[in-house]
Amino acid sequence: MDIGTREVTFTVGEAARQVGLSTYTLRWYEQEGLVAPVGRDSAGRRRYTPQDVNWLLLLTRLRRTGMPVRDMRRYVELARQGDGTLAARRALFEEHRVRVLEQMAELEEDLKVLDFKIDHYRRAELGEFD
Repeated sequence: MDIGTREVTFTVGEAARQVGLSTYTLRWYEQEGLVAPVGRDSAGRRRYTPQDVNWLLLLTRLRRTGMPVRDMRRYVELARQGDGTLAARRALFEEHRVRVLEQMAELEEDLKVLDFKIDHYRRAELGEFD
């Protein structure tokens, strides 16, 4: 697929910076089939469209929230199949949302422990335990 010159596009490096990935990781997403084949310019270099970047932003958020790559692959497969898979995509996100909420609850408990220890050491430094 050759990208026309009128469309706004980004190099691999520019796209990687926009989504917070290394170029190596961005290419890995492509190799894993998580990203549709990216257009190329007349010299054969990858050129990412704003839609490609938005897709990558979604994938990086899913990954950052701990979604397993197998679930990301499943989502990609479903999305490529079209609107007939809307319910399955919603269900996949609902299941992942439950896991994210559980992780958040665990992190809140972990944060309480950190706050306790910070307060404990602060008080100890002030000599409140003498």
